[in-house]
Amino acid sequence: MRRLLLASLLILPVAAQAQAPEGDATRGATVFRQCTVCHTATAESRPTGPGMLGIVGRTAGKAEGFRYSPVMAESGVVWTEENLDKYLNNPNQFMRGNRMAFPGLRNPQQRADVIAYLKTLQ
Repeated sequence: MRRLLLASLLILPVAAQAQAPEGDATRGATVFRQCTVCHTATAESRPTGPGMLGIVGRTAGKAEGFRYSPVMAESGVVWTEENLDKYLNNPNQFMRGNRMAFPGLRNPQQRADVIAYLKTLQ
């Protein structure tokens, strides 16, 4: 019995970490405002970043009108919700050598909210 209790105490934190928070697109639009320094919520790219329209499901480094770093353009990464979460947490750790200067969103709820918002940009 004691072993079972110990085992469940060890498993619970892992299970809690694995479950991502549910995102809210309205809150995500607010968080996304800090991204608009470099990105748009349209297909239009800026000199500093590609447009985010259609980002969810798109292959990294393939948006028209933006010159990507070689590491991004050749990564083959598809922007799934999981990959976006990892990238937004720490862009340089997820893809070393990319040019995005943003240090990342450390708050899991903010990342989930931004991803929920990005999903509306189709």
